[in-house]
Amino acid sequence: MAGEVPIEKGGGNSSSMSSSSTCLSNFWSSALRAKTLNTPSVRTNYGDGLLRRLGLFDLVLIGVGASVGAGIFVVTGTVAHDAGPGVTISFLLAGAASVLNALCYAELATRIPAVVGGAYLYAYTAFNELTAFLVFAQLMVDYHIGAASIARSLASYVVTILELFPFLKENIPSWIGHGGEEFLGGTLSINVLAPILLALLTVVLCWGIGESSALNSFMTVVKVIIVIIVVFAGAFEVDVSNWSPFAPNGFKEILTGATVVFFAYVGFDAVANSAEESKRPQRDLPIGILGSLFICAALYIGVCLVLTGMVPYKFLGEDAPLADAFISKGLKFVSVLISIGAVAGLTTTLLVGLYVQSRLYLGLGRDGLLPSIFAKVHPTRHTPVHSQVWVGIVAGILAGLFNIRVLSHILSVGTLTGYSVVSACVIALRWKDKAPNHASSRWISAWREGVISLVIIALCGFSAGLFYRFDASYILLVVAVIIAVVASAVLCFRHGYADPPGFSCPGVPLVPAFSIFFNIFLFAQLHYEAWWRFVILGFITIGVYAIYGQYHADPNSDSIIYHRAPTEEAR
Repeated sequence: MAGEVPIEKGGGNSSSMSSSSTCLSNFWSSALRAKTLNTPSVRTNYGDGLLRRLGLFDLVLIGVGASVGAGIFVVTGTVAHDAGPGVTISFLLAGAASVLNALCYAELATRIPAVVGGAYLYAYTAFNELTAFLVFAQLMVDYHIGAASIARSLASYVVTILELFPFLKENIPSWIGHGGEEFLGGTLSINVLAPILLALLTVVLCWGIGESSALNSFMTVVKVIIVIIVVFAGAFEVDVSNWSPFAPNGFKEILTGATVVFFAYVGFDAVANSAEESKRPQRDLPIGILGSLFICAALYIGVCLVLTGMVPYKFLGEDAPLADAFISKGLKFVSVLISIGAVAGLTTTLLVGLYVQSRLYLGLGRDGLLPSIFAKVHPTRHTPVHSQVWVGIVAGILAGLFNIRVLSHILSVGTLTGYSVVSACVIALRWKDKAPNHASSRWISAWREGVISLVIIALCGFSAGLFYRFDASYILLVVAVIIAVVASAVLCFRHGYADPPGFSCPGVPLVPAFSIFFNIFLFAQLHYEAWWRFVILGFITIGVYAIYGQYHADPNSDSIIYHRAPTEEAR
């Protein structure tokens, strides 16, 4: 008996090790699965599918509606305090960088079958299941916190308009609109109006895509008209001497300003997520993505020039710079228009943000990475009601109970991560079988060589961003750039690229590679809390995937209804 004990222990250890090895092997085999997108089946377990009711005009307005909000009414003044009139160049640089991302989105929008998912779907198709799930989680935190923050700002502007009536002025308590009633040393900040506004918009989104699109179109047209009126009215008050010096604090502050205002150009992700409800996705999505981006850039630049020309940059207000500038010129009626435009702008930004979130949850519910309740579509309204209500509840709780400004430091991680992955997807999906003169090294596969090159470009972008941020020697910055150039050269000369059907991003792989580099460069400019959020949320996401996702996901699920566009329209 004594001699048998070691044998049993040894056998137990061997069995345990074998079991652990099997679990790890199963985890990796699931995590590395990629999605193959064929024509979806017309069978459904979740009710009817989404309807194709969005035309080109609707898509452009969705992009503009998602972008033009608090940025144009608030951020311009904040950045101008440091960059001076050069804030105009900041918006130009940020717009140019956004064009690179938009080109990548435009190609994938026509290359991938027109179903919901956006960056998550592209990552699932080009790379693997775990990467797609990580992208989704990072984007969701940005969207949830962003929606709550915008709801609070919207509530504040609504109260500002209500206070134009004398009997309401200074009679509306803080717990209804302005800021919030703070408790527990500011840990809790109660605001009642923000959740009510979120509930109203959630009802509109659940009612139908036609109704929500009509509201977005109306509000977006209103705010664009108001911005144009503001620009023309302000042009007559411009004093060109206020533009000198144009860059009072040097080019570095202009570049830093570009990293801040970059996030004013985030609307094209919303257009990409409208793929399944677009009438002619292959034609309209690229135009909608790029068209909305250029419209936003023109509006931003016009506002910057007028704002810094009307008032010396040092005297611009930070909370409401546009309104303050017109009040200082005795044009109070224009400031009222600006408040109305701010309400319209924040409403459309919030509406589109909630819309995008529900479509992402819908995609993951269909694929099994989240419970199937998120995949249910209302049989008559053709909207993902359960996903939409969930999104509204999460945003309502955050907006109603917490001071969202405290969480603003961890924003933008998901946006930059998603953009970088989308750019990498363009390169990965363009790889084709190597010709003899493009033969890869024998000791590593072509796929791994390409992925390693992409990772090196990203790491170089982060390193360059850190060197720039902390004023390190320019030699280190140059070294990081050179290494990134070498990795890009590997992608150019050791890989072949097929021409995709539909819209084609120019300059592949250099344009997507530069996009990755710049996105991660901006990532390095974020607060330390944002970096910790990226790491901690990554581990939590992997844990959720290990416990639930890997066992329920079905990358080739065909249990949805997919309303295809007519063949002639898809070309």
